[in-house]
Amino acid sequence: MSDFAEITEHLDPAGFADLLAGYCLELRPDQQVLVRSTTLAEPLLLELQRAILERDAWCFLRVELPGEAKGFYDHAHDVHLDNYPPLAYEEAKKIQATIGIQAPHDVRALASVDPERIARSARGRREVREQMLKKRWCSTLWPTPANAALAGMTLGEFSKFVASAMFLDRPDPVGGWRELHAFQDALIARVSKAKEIRIEADGTDITLNVAKRTWVNSDGKRNMPSGEVFTGPHESSANGTIKFTVPSSPAGVDVRGVSLTFRDGEVIQATAEHGQEYLDRALATDDGARFLGELGIGTNYGIDRAIGAILFDEKIGGTVHLALGRSYPETGGKNVSALHWDLICDLRAGGRITADGVTIQQDGHFS
Repeated sequence: MSDFAEITEHLDPAGFADLLAGYCLELRPDQQVLVRSTTLAEPLLLELQRAILERDAWCFLRVELPGEAKGFYDHAHDVHLDNYPPLAYEEAKKIQATIGIQAPHDVRALASVDPERIARSARGRREVREQMLKKRWCSTLWPTPANAALAGMTLGEFSKFVASAMFLDRPDPVGGWRELHAFQDALIARVSKAKEIRIEADGTDITLNVAKRTWVNSDGKRNMPSGEVFTGPHESSANGTIKFTVPSSPAGVDVRGVSLTFRDGEVIQATAEHGQEYLDRALATDDGARFLGELGIGTNYGIDRAIGAILFDEKIGGTVHLALGRSYPETGGKNVSALHWDLICDLRAGGRITADGVTIQQDGHFS
């Protein structure tokens, strides 16, 4: 069976495209839509072109070749790392919506690249990125042999897992997302009244001030799959230690067993069982990288295991994540950084979240 057949046996690219163009982005006539992915996402890209055009919008495909990203870092000079092309900024200003589709040929493609070069490029393109974040956007994933192997599944198993996480295995996927929206609204009604959020688990005891910050209901409009509520904690409020028990693979680098200690919002101690160099470089990205930009609570119980993709892992029902670096302005967060790195703590085997002393979640279950 070909890769295409193995994927589409469980994941219908036409239904996926309609979910993205309709529910996620709510596209309107004459909008200009930028779609980014790799050649491996061809079935979804072609269906997205169809779905966007059917809504009388304009589709611009940006398809990355195998090795293209690593080739950039191998050959880029200082001017390429520390700046951005004017055309990229103009495009970011004029595009009304973007879809980013993870479909890697090699999940470790950038593992050998000096993290400082990646950080420099992130800093250099900050203005372009901020322009893009002002528009409607959605990030998602298409199964490939590489991300299936990272998840420890066959391509068919992984495709079925992805469909379930996105509710695409249901007769009415949009109805499923609306149900989750209602659940998350009720959760926000509880946590939005609180001043202090406390997270406790083995190796973890940390408090955050979220008073008068806005909680966002992430219900598939930006990330697909989604399933979280998040906010921006007060920048100087984090105190305590948190151990992130779910491995992370930023830029293809394997990072595991990260433990961070905060004092008055700033990381004062940072250790990793694996990937210490990457952790140290990430924290040195800029002044905002040692402070938190996000607190998120995962609610998607259709995602029952970590697969090595933060897009999915941070949504696991029964987990909590903190992001080092950039805040989302809509939360009221003020931290500015070229870094935004979500790190995940699994609470299902003995953890607790409390809001002003009242238990919100115990052992991964909401109370």
